[in-house]
Amino acid sequence: MEGEKSRSKFKNILWGIVLILIGIVVGSNALGITNIDIFFRGWWTLIIIIPCFINLFQENDKVSNLIGLAIGVALLLSCQGILSFRLVMKLIVPIVLIIVGISFIFKDTIGGKVSQEIKKLNQNRGNTNEYCATFSGQDVKFDNEIFKGAELTAVFGGVKCDLRKSIIEADQVINASSIFGGIDIYMPDNVKVKVNSTSIFGGVSDDRKYTEKEEANTIYINATCIFGGVSIK
Repeated sequence: MEGEKSRSKFKNILWGIVLILIGIVVGSNALGITNIDIFFRGWWTLIIIIPCFINLFQENDKVSNLIGLAIGVALLLSCQGILSFRLVMKLIVPIVLIIVGISFIFKDTIGGKVSQEIKKLNQNRGNTNEYCATFSGQDVKFDNEIFKGAELTAVFGGVKCDLRKSIIEADQVINASSIFGGIDIYMPDNVKVKVNSTSIFGGVSDDRKYTEKEEANTIYINATCIFGGVSIK
């Protein structure tokens, strides 16, 4: 929890620095102190580059931000005449595939403490519940059951996993893979949730409205989203 607050604070500081710098440049131009053209060729690519760069400092979803950053920089170089636009268009798909491939290979070794804890829990547990929805839907409930983790896969389909009435006795992992599909996970109020995700044209959203208790057990969501999403509710 403390680490998440630190990352959020650092992100706010970076955004503050960016806005201050923009304000200084615009103000000094207005006063005639400087004559810096903020609308240089390709300035619009900064709308992609800056948010993706700042979001790299958060715990989750580094892959999609790396892809956005790479595409933004390539487009900026194209606008500056350093790379041809045709070459950039040809390189976008290979760049995306390379970044996604590297993220899959090193998914369990990068991403900080959350990834390491997920790796440890996955190694130490035995058989787990596996549910797959392919061109279909699955509705899974663990009412009055001791939850010991799950493997959820949605391929052109949807999975609904309801843990609201389950019994959580220790930290657990949900490995969720959503490919052109969706996974909804309904959490009980008495757990913390931490997410590690590899996402391309998709992502993980946390729509819960309550405050987590520090002493509660943790449910780790280990998500892979490709043109799909995982929603925590």
